[in-house]
Amino acid sequence: MKVYCYPKCSTCKKALKYLDEHGQAYEVLNIVENPPSKEMLVQIFSQTELPVKRFVNTSGMKYRELGLKDKIGDMSQEEIAGLLSSDGMLIRRPLLMTEDAVLPGFKEAEWARALGIDS
Repeated sequence: MKVYCYPKCSTCKKALKYLDEHGQAYEVLNIVENPPSKEMLVQIFSQTELPVKRFVNTSGMKYRELGLKDKIGDMSQEEIAGLLSSDGMLIRRPLLMTEDAVLPGFKEAEWARALGIDS
């Protein structure tokens, strides 16, 4: 499994600690230095039932700076994927990717369900 994280993010640290405590093996990718590609994001969007906006870091400074609140609703999935792949700080983090699931953000119950961890 892969976990896209920002090293200074407290939620990312909490998520990695959770994985460690539950004996989960994972690969950490720096979401700023190595964001998912546009193609990967388009594929993720098509494979999940989550709304695309769930993958956007709506509480980040970049989101506000770019005025995306008023723009994102009119953008196609491909345009959003291109935007997110161009700047990892626009992606909700951590981003967990397993063979069977993709989860943006850390919600312990969702991660436990996706990873088969008894909580």
